[in-house]
Amino acid sequence: MVRERKQETLARADGVSWRAHRVFPQPARSWWVPSLISGGCHVVGLLATLLCASPAWTADSPLAVTPQVSHTEALLMGLYFRSPRLGWAVGSGGTILKTVDGGKNWKKVVSGTTASLMSVFFHDENFGWVVGANGTIRQSQDGGNTWSSQHLDTQVPLYGLSFVSLSEGWVVGGNGTILHTKDGGAHWVDQSSKTGAALYGVQFLTAQRGTVVGAVGTVLMTDDGGMTWTPQETQGAVTLFDVYFSDPSTGWTVGNAGAIFYTTDGGRQWIDRTLPCVRNCTKLTDLLRVRFTDPQTGWIAGERGMVYRTTDGGFTWIEQGAVAKVSLFGLSFPDGAQGWASGEKGTIVHMTTGR
Repeated sequence: MVRERKQETLARADGVSWRAHRVFPQPARSWWVPSLISGGCHVVGLLATLLCASPAWTADSPLAVTPQVSHTEALLMGLYFRSPRLGWAVGSGGTILKTVDGGKNWKKVVSGTTASLMSVFFHDENFGWVVGANGTIRQSQDGGNTWSSQHLDTQVPLYGLSFVSLSEGWVVGGNGTILHTKDGGAHWVDQSSKTGAALYGVQFLTAQRGTVVGAVGTVLMTDDGGMTWTPQETQGAVTLFDVYFSDPSTGWTVGNAGAIFYTTDGGRQWIDRTLPCVRNCTKLTDLLRVRFTDPQTGWIAGERGMVYRTTDGGFTWIEQGAVAKVSLFGLSFPDGAQGWASGEKGTIVHMTTGR
């Protein structure tokens, strides 16, 4: 019992650490989390986010949450669903899980590494990549059933990746690392970020246009495929963990202490929409992942299992409550009706909206 209650810490390269919470037993059933109405909304500043956190409920768009059995206690940092049935999760100890039935059954596959894996992406049903600690990049060409190593001359931790085709992609990591490949990862070339900050999130919408975020408020943009990276001003020194553009103009980045920044001009200017501390709040929630399923509908997952949702393009973020008892590091929505989140102690939850 003492060992089960022992807290685990995942340390990041810039000194940020996440302390694991003990998992509570998860019943094999779903529960509904009704969305909150605007009666308890709070506005901070003229351009600040409207955060709704009222005890008054409405069932107009409830959220059904179903815990799934992962058969692992690993910290699941990365999660990606190619379709509502086909998905992968990766995490500590080289853990790679795969499902072909929407998470009803998760199967552990041999990754060939014991390094902690931070992120996973599949370009199609067969070709995918994972990245992680000690400069780890591994590729699969058979849907994640087998994995092979891709050589790098670095040992820095790698946190995020983005591919625009089977051949071209980018990876980001510690010490300002940005790596680029044009041959599916057979060769990786270092790109100059001109920063020493740890870089956690990356997204390329095209082979030319991409965004990278990281520690000390770092936001970098490129319009030439990464040949040059230009820093953007966010007016904050928070650690940014993820970035997501729903179209070439509109993007979001999230980070620690409720940090949310929003752009409508392709990243040239970022508006601070950090969540306020409301109700009995004693500490702002660290926000770890952001995804949009269309220009109006978006999701944020964070520590202590918190999930937020917007249906108005981010003007209002509605607190969905804690969908798990642990912090959530992975988030994936293959369509607008359902998504998955993953986190500590092998946690995977399936979320569906009552549309």
